[in-house]
Amino acid sequence: MSDFWLYIKLGLNHVLDWAGYDHLLFILVLCTAYTFSSWKRLLFLVTIFTVGHTTSLFLSNYGVANVSPTWIEFLIPITILTTAGYNIFRTRRSRSEEKTGPLFFAALFFGIIHGFGFGRYFNQINDEQELMPLLEFALGIETAQIIVVFIVLILVSVSQFFIRFKQRDWIMVVSSIVIGMTIPMVIENWPF
Repeated sequence: MSDFWLYIKLGLNHVLDWAGYDHLLFILVLCTAYTFSSWKRLLFLVTIFTVGHTTSLFLSNYGVANVSPTWIEFLIPITILTTAGYNIFRTRRSRSEEKTGPLFFAALFFGIIHGFGFGRYFNQINDEQELMPLLEFALGIETAQIIVVFIVLILVSVSQFFIRFKQRDWIMVVSSIVIGMTIPMVIENWPF
């Protein structure tokens, strides 16, 4: 297997690995409030998250920034809780009231946090600190996230069309389930 496919597969596995489901939970809760009609905006949000993730991998890979793993492991579930809480809060507001700038900034910032979480491991496998493996890994991550986005959008459509779930109810249920799954992660990684 060429190095290109090795790093693409590594990026895919990073997102789609059930053992490290925090990335999946974040993408799930990020997608929950969207439908196929707003797929471009959602794809842009996910790509911004990948840019943040790749930025922190780059900073970590070249020794520009080093963040305590204790804090990163605590902050990752906080990003998931924050996004789920935002979804619940947002169900009370109309889409026209929503400002996109803060949302895109949050996706970028949360991507940076998640990227630092994987930085140490990535540095061990990319010990020569080459740029191409980093970009190939980012491509694998983006591909996996697009797969997850597509699956979530299908689930949203099925729940609304066949089960007659209102979008507001879907957002509340999924976000609440994710909050319930994430609280133990916060407690387990409590740094204080």
